[in-house]
Amino acid sequence: MAGPQRLQDVMDIELKPKPSRPHWYERHVQPCVAELLGSALFIFIGCLSVVEDSGGTGRLQPALAHGLALAVTVAVLGDISGGHFNPAVSLGVWLLGGLHITMLIPYWLSQLCGGMIGAGLAKAVAPSERFGNASGGAFGGITAEEQVPAVLLGEIVLSSFLLLVVCMGAINGRSRTPLAPLCTGLTVTADILAGGGVSGACMNPARAFGPALVANYWDYHWVYWVGPMVAALLVGVLLRFLLGDQATRLLLK
Repeated sequence: MAGPQRLQDVMDIELKPKPSRPHWYERHVQPCVAELLGSALFIFIGCLSVVEDSGGTGRLQPALAHGLALAVTVAVLGDISGGHFNPAVSLGVWLLGGLHITMLIPYWLSQLCGGMIGAGLAKAVAPSERFGNASGGAFGGITAEEQVPAVLLGEIVLSSFLLLVVCMGAINGRSRTPLAPLCTGLTVTADILAGGGVSGACMNPARAFGPALVANYWDYHWVYWVGPMVAALLVGVLLRFLLGDQATRLLLK
């Protein structure tokens, strides 16, 4: 027979209120709003840094602006949506089980709409002459067909570095760290400093799409979709089969 203390413990457990499931707005709508807002702010800062880079700083100003803006937005909005702000990141996170399939397309649409808003705001505040000279911050470094393989490979490698840092720092259980927002921002900065002269270091289809639409600049635009998306697939396979923790790996558990 259970003693009085045992009975009291059972009653306390039964009477303890069960945690309620998050409201549908917090599960489905709020993350998309956060992705749209974060993408808009990040891409606004990124485009404006390119348009207003008239002081001869080269890649330093865009690199710092993109990296700092991304680190801050991920830190502030990450607990709501995960802080992707990049369709390739959302694809990689989904491949690792960190995003439900029903939210993948809404995330992509929110990020692309955020890209359009951010690029539109950059056009609204920037002098028209500078905006035109910089093609609105759109990526247009490819001037000949023979450059495409090198640019595409550059985008794949640079994006893979970014996706690896994001997935290992925020998704993988063994390597997850509260410094993930800072690491993500620093990776973007390093990628732009190193690879800006090779491919422009886009690493983000939403970052490419927004200014391309606003400035109507579509030269070799597909490269900046294929490169990051291929990188997301490569990093997903890498973590699923080799680097992921036991919960993430599909084999050798």
